[in-house]
Amino acid sequence: MSAPSVYGRGIVGLFRQGCHEIPEVMGSCALGLLGIAIGTVALHRYNKRDGDNRRYKLDYVIMRSDDPRAARVHKD
Repeated sequence: MSAPSVYGRGIVGLFRQGCHEIPEVMGSCALGLLGIAIGTVALHRYNKRDGDNRRYKLDYVIMRSDDPRAARVHKD
């Protein structure tokens, strides 16, 4: 029979042991997951606000002033 772990059982014990034995790896994984989460939220907000208007910049597009899509085209 093996002795009980000092860090506890389950996923919490594994996390504690990882933070004690390899803190650089655990810290970089946490920061990486935080970066992925922030990037996902930022990309969702960018697409939600119709941030990608490059399709109007690649070709010459003529729109009437009363077209509802004309308000979203940036004047860059």
